[in-house]
Parts: sequence; structure tokens; C-alpha cells
Amino acid sequence: MQLTVATVVLLSLGIAVATGVSLMAARFYLLDKVDTELKASRTSLGTAGFTLRQIESLSELGIALDKFGAGSPAGSLPGPSVLYVAVGARGEPVDLGPLKPTPRQRALAAAVGDPVALAAEEDPRDVEVEGEPYRMVGARLSDGTVILIGTSTGALHEGMGKALRLDLAFGTLLLAVLACVTMLSVMRRMRPLEDMVETSSAIAEGDLTARVPSSRHPTQEVEQLRLALNSMLHQVEAAHRTRERSTAQLRRFVADASHELRTPLSAIRGYLQLYDKGMLQDPVERRRAWERVLAETDRMGRLVDELLTLARLDQRPELRLRNVDLSRLVREAADDLRVQQPERPVVVDATGALLVRADESGLRQVLGNLLGNVRVHTPAGVAVRLGVERAGGVVRLRVADEGPGLAEDDAARVFDRFFRTGGGAGSGLGLAIVQGVVRAHGGDVAVRTAPGEGLAVTVTLPARPPSAE
Repeated sequence: MQLTVATVVLLSLGIAVATGVSLMAARFYLLDKVDTELKASRTSLGTAGFTLRQIESLSELGIALDKFGAGSPAGSLPGPSVLYVAVGARGEPVDLGPLKPTPRQRALAAAVGDPVALAAEEDPRDVEVEGEPYRMVGARLSDGTVILIGTSTGALHEGMGKALRLDLAFGTLLLAVLACVTMLSVMRRMRPLEDMVETSSAIAEGDLTARVPSSRHPTQEVEQLRLALNSMLHQVEAAHRTRERSTAQLRRFVADASHELRTPLSAIRGYLQLYDKGMLQDPVERRRAWERVLAETDRMGRLVDELLTLARLDQRPELRLRNVDLSRLVREAADDLRVQQPERPVVVDATGALLVRADESGLRQVLGNLLGNVRVHTPAGVAVRLGVERAGGVVRLRVADEGPGLAEDDAARVFDRFFRTGGGAGSGLGLAIVQGVVRAHGGDVAVRTAPGEGLAVTVTLPARPPSAE
């Protein structure tokens, strides 16, 4: 609405200025034409050399007027709106032969006042005769008589008034039409902005899924603003959901960590209370209690170390990258598993050398956690297969077992911290650490499993081998 009012005000000012300038120019042109004719008449009368007595001796006034008009411009012969008055020395109208001054001529002479001064003036003068405007000049004859010549400008002023009224009426109609067109156009153009306001209000009330709809006739600037706003809202929604998910994970992590630490601490506190109260008199019982305290202490130490590892991974530590032979690491990890579980079949597909730019300690931890997960969650007689390969610009490490496998819901949470299937052993942080180390290297980790079909973990790393490879 304000934009429409401002547009109408500016247009009205423009129309008013244009109308004023055009009317002033037309008035100046018409008055200049009248003045030119009056001056030409005065010049013609003055150069004719007539005296008042000579004019009186003429048989007909038309002869003198024809003599006067011969020196005037074409079409400047006096008409009904032109008055001629001969005045004497005292300014009173005098008879011109048999012609007597008319009341209008007497009024014209009375309006002039000093005819001698008027004859001395170069430019015509404005006077009013019986309520009608006139332009007046004076011409001195050779005997000193002054002839007053006046042209009525009433028709000119009346025409200017009609033109002004016509311009005002047309301008008002034009402003009304422009106001309606502008208002409709502004309403149509402002509709996308109103949609943006409604969307912002909906988001402020908590609806983060609201988006600005596309209009049927968008302008380029408004469409760009709509796309930018929707993109920003998408990022805000994603950030909000990420924060909610991170907050929920943090709560669950704190709860799980508290629970995991509470269990060994409770066991240690219980055995120490038994010892403090003297209830462990038998050396065998004391030794067994001491072994349990040491076991729970080791368990708590491993849990704290794993938590510290995850905390460092969350802070994105700087890796010590160098060329690492991944095939050698796989073979060494398989040898360690054979020593720990001699009865387990281990198949290794990692011959030769396969270099990758990575942190060696991190890759050793990945292999150790994957094989530790196999060792803890599958029977000792279940076979495990390890393999590495290069495919394009990546290197894939695969550890697969033939154990019981996981259900679909469990497989979706296998990388969550403190997640254990069926209350199994371990802290539930092994695969979370694997995922953190792999992502720190710019890689990815995925699992393929089904009940009764074992579990296969595939680690994908960017190879980036040296040029000498």
C-alpha cells in the first residue's frame, strides 16, 4: 500500500509539473503573438504619418483603417476584440470624424490613465476593461495625439482555463487507473514475500519443515531469494536434527559410560569391603578376590582407554600419515589370531605388498578391533577370512566370519557406542572406534550380515600410493 501511494504521489507531481510547464509555454506563446501584432499595428500607425485632422478629413474611417492595416502582418487586421481610441492631451477620448467614442472605448481610456506614458513604453501593458483583460499599446501621431490600441485576451485566458480543467480531469483519471494497476501489480509481486513471512512465522512456531512455495509468475530476484531462503531453511533443519541426534547420542553415551564404569567399580568396592570386614580368611578366597579386583581394574582401564580413543577421534586428531603396507598388517594380525586361538581356521588373501597412505597405529587398531570382535562373539571353531584389494582409487580391507550373524535391526546399530547384541561380552566400543579411525582417514566402513550367514565388515580407504609404487 505504501509503495502504491508513493508511486501515485510521484506520478501526480510529474503530471502537475508537466501540465504547468505546458500551460505556461502555451500562454507565453499566445501572449507573445498578441504582443507582436500590437507592436506591428503601433509601428504601422506611427510610420503612416497621419495627424488627427487628416484622419478626420477622410470620408470614411475604413480608408484610414485600410491604410493602417497595410503595414500590419498578414491576418492582423483589427477584429471585434481590437479597440482603437484616440485621446487628447488630458487623456479624454476624442471624436474620430463622425464617430463618437463608445462606452467601452471610454472605459479603455480611463483604465490606461496616462496615455503618453503608455505610448513611451516599448512592451504592451495589461489592463482590465469592464471585467475583461486587455493588452494595450499606445501610438503617437505626428501632431502629438495618442491612439490607444487594445486587444482582448479574455478568449486566451478562457482557453487556458479549459485546457487546465481538461488536463486536471485527464490527469486524475490517469492517476486513478495507474493507482489500480500499480496496486494489483504490487500485490501480485509482493505475494512471494508474504509467503516468506508466513513461512518464517511457521518456522518460528517450531515447524522446521515449512518451505517457501514457488509463485506462478516469479521475478528473477524474488525467485533467487526464495531458493536461497529454502536452502538456508534446509540447512537449519538439518543442523537442528543433527544437534538433536547428537544430544540424544551424548545422553545415551553418558548413561552407557556411567553404567559400564559403575559395574567394575561396584565389583571392586564389594571385594574391598569383604576384605575390610575380615570375611576373606581363606587364602584361596583372598587370592580369588584379588584376581577379580585385578580383572575388573583391567576391564575399567580398557574401557577408559577406549573412551579416550573415541574422544580423540571426535576431535579429529592429526594423523601421522606414511606409506603403510596393508597386506603386511593383515598377515601379522592373522598370525596373532592364530596364536590366540590355534583351533580357529584363518584364511588370508593378502599376498605381495599393497601400499596405502595412512596412520599405521590406527590401521593396527582397526584390525585388532575387528578380529577381537570375531574372537569374542563367535565360537572358536568358526572360520574367519581376511583379504585386501585395490579397486580404482581405493583400497578395500574385508574381515568376514561364518558366525551366527546379526538381525537387521542390530546391524543398523552395530557402530553405535556401547551397543552389544543380546548382552554379549565386551564394552561395545570396538566397532565405534573402527568407524572413527576409518572416517578420520577419509574412508568408510560397512557391514553385510544376516542371521545364520555370518558378519562381513568392509573397510574402504583412499589409496593415494606413492608414484614409485
